[in-house]
Amino acid sequence: MKASSHDEFREFVAMRSTALLRLAVLLTGGDRHAAEDLLQIALMKAYGRWAHIEQHEAYVRKVMYRQQVNRWRLRRHRAETTVPVLPESGTDADAGADSELRIALWAALGRLTKRQRAVVVLRYFEDLPEAEVAALLGCPVGTVRSTAHRSLAKLRALVPELGPEGPAEQVQSVGYAPKEVQG
Repeated sequence: MKASSHDEFREFVAMRSTALLRLAVLLTGGDRHAAEDLLQIALMKAYGRWAHIEQHEAYVRKVMYRQQVNRWRLRRHRAETTVPVLPESGTDADAGADSELRIALWAALGRLTKRQRAVVVLRYFEDLPEAEVAALLGCPVGTVRSTAHRSLAKLRALVPELGPEGPAEQVQSVGYAPKEVQG
């Protein structure tokens, strides 16, 4: 790798690793160590192809999604691990606002199945269209729709405070949106 590409990669990691780690934590169900591993694997794969990649962040995110799907397939019968401590928030402005809702939503996300959580994260946190979620998860669009419907119904049942509009609209209001979306 050329020195300029190496410096560009280092700058990318310094600027975007916090947001990418938040995404990894969501994808792994709150397991910070698994999230760090997931991000590290994605960055290692991106480093080898850095000069050939046009959209660096999109590439790293896609590698993370696919790597997590592979983990699910390998560990299908393994029990989920819950963590008692929430990951640190990306901003200080929302630290006190809606903290009870944030904790309830975080706990409810942890009670979803891995596929349900992935669909919710990709559809509502990453704001990806159903077709792209289906392509990333390797399933039909109808499966994404039905899984999203069941996931949102389960989240509404687990966290009645979300109200009839549901988690899709609440996710951004409690600070789960990427910094670019939060404004």
